[in-house]
Amino acid sequence: MSIAAIFSYVRVPVAVVSSIAASASGLLYWKQNELIYQRNLPPGARTQVPRPEDYPEPNFAETTEELSIPTPDGERLGAYLIRPDRKTIEARRSNNLTVLMFHGNAGNIGHRLPIATVLQNYLHCNILMLEYRGYGRSTGTPDEKGLNVDAQAGLDFIRTTQDLKNTGVVLFGQSLGGAVAIQLAARNAGSGEIKALILENTFTSIRKLIPTVLPVARYITPLCHQIWPSEETLPKITDIPILFLSGLQDEIVPNKILERFKEGDHNSTVACHGYFDAIELFLENYVI
Repeated sequence: MSIAAIFSYVRVPVAVVSSIAASASGLLYWKQNELIYQRNLPPGARTQVPRPEDYPEPNFAETTEELSIPTPDGERLGAYLIRPDRKTIEARRSNNLTVLMFHGNAGNIGHRLPIATVLQNYLHCNILMLEYRGYGRSTGTPDEKGLNVDAQAGLDFIRTTQDLKNTGVVLFGQSLGGAVAIQLAARNAGSGEIKALILENTFTSIRKLIPTVLPVARYITPLCHQIWPSEETLPKITDIPILFLSGLQDEIVPNKILERFKEGDHNSTVACHGYFDAIELFLENYVI
């Protein structure tokens, strides 16, 4: 067989691999927003948003207000504002705090109401659960720029609401929400109102996360235009105490830099024994 014939056979698999690589590159570039911001999962997440009255917690519905928060670029964000039961001694002690919650990349704020319930039972403070644009009942389409605008709108709402504006703000972000919280803290560094940052199973950047989730895509990460550069931003936050929480079984985000819960995976760390105790102790030591 001639050299020319051999190369004619070689070109076939090379062409196939090149085609696959090109397809993967195109998918990553043009569809990455859909891959990152999975607002339609679980099915019905855009329209079926659980409400406080759907949960049996006593007085939860009475202390929760459903909001629609405007953004500077014309979107409307769904939100739940949960106020403490001020009849208790703990509420009188701790209601000088407002926790601003940012959830992960799928689902909606209603799916996180059980987390807010437990957090409320521990801290007895205000909790603002903000829904990103394009998620749940919020308008718009999510992307990195838009979510940063949304986060600022949530903080500005606290700043301008009469019974919240004099409270200390604790930013609490899970997974993608951790990246949102980090950027918000850095942009508002020195303002004085952000008292603490709590991060659960967050990542250093989307580009560094991709090889963990999809190893075959490691060579095309430069095409990723949704960056979320948490690793670069964290060193700029020097005046706010930070609590890192991570599950050792997290199958998505590597846990090299995080305080760990042995049994927790990416979605179940919040249910691990000691999770809320760690938050309460951290806030007692550094904030309350």
